[in-house]
Amino acid sequence: MLLSAAGVFQPDHTSILSSRGTFVRVWCRFPCQPILVRQVASRALCTAWLLLALTVSGVSQTPPTAGMPKYDLHAELKTTGIVDEVNLVPLGSRKDFRELVIKNGQDKIHIYVCPQSFEQEMGVSFSKGDEVAVTGSKIKQQDTDVVLVRELVKGTDTLVFRDGKGNPVWDPRTGK
Repeated sequence: MLLSAAGVFQPDHTSILSSRGTFVRVWCRFPCQPILVRQVASRALCTAWLLLALTVSGVSQTPPTAGMPKYDLHAELKTTGIVDEVNLVPLGSRKDFRELVIKNGQDKIHIYVCPQSFEQEMGVSFSKGDEVAVTGSKIKQQDTDVVLVRELVKGTDTLVFRDGKGNPVWDPRTGK
């Protein structure tokens, strides 16, 4: 800081090269090092673009569980039957959800099991004629009653697809 002979404050200054190739005088309240205006402006612009990009990408992404029906513990039921059809159906953001249609007497029940990738990772498969026992939540899906499976018994194997609260045990992002 510079003080005149009368003790009045006079700011320090330094000259820097501008983007146009001319020297610009930058005033500082306190003694300072040369300010690199170009670098500061460039960093600020990059930071602003980065924040904008992150905000836009975060807004445009739908969560992996968007559109997935909710498991209702109060609507839980147990049923048994013979697998009549094995299908892949779209559910939520997934296009490869395993659906079993089982026959229990004259009734056909639509059972939503898990994503195909999770089924493959577990090393299980379903075929027409398999006898299964299902514990799951009965919900409405496009005017049809379906059962979201929590637990399925096939032969001597008990397969768990949801935890005790009805949350899927697979990763909703990857389906595995």
